[in-house]
Amino acid sequence: MKIIRSKEFTANRPWGALDIATMNGITVRLHWTDQPYKWHVNDGQEVFAVLDGRVEMHYRDNGDELRAVLETGDVFYASVGTEHVAHPIGQARILVVEAEGSL
Repeated sequence: MKIIRSKEFTANRPWGALDIATMNGITVRLHWTDQPYKWHVNDGQEVFAVLDGRVEMHYRDNGDELRAVLETGDVFYASVGTEHVAHPIGQARILVVEAEGSL
């Protein structure tokens, strides 16, 4: 059993992570960041939940770059092949659920 106080988690580098669980090839990680990630496409599906802070998610749909501001409590689902990049607005803590070994 674990209790994780996400608002207290920080990392020594942007996108540093606390591995919470691996379940049947799916990982659950808590990330802390104050810097954008990089454009990427995951090997599978990804669930991205903002636990603390705000994140501007950039993603591509049919060649168009779109943006959405995710507030605390919001969830972004990236289907297979969704190119995306997260830009935190200040510090953010994000729960990411994805296939083990994904980018």
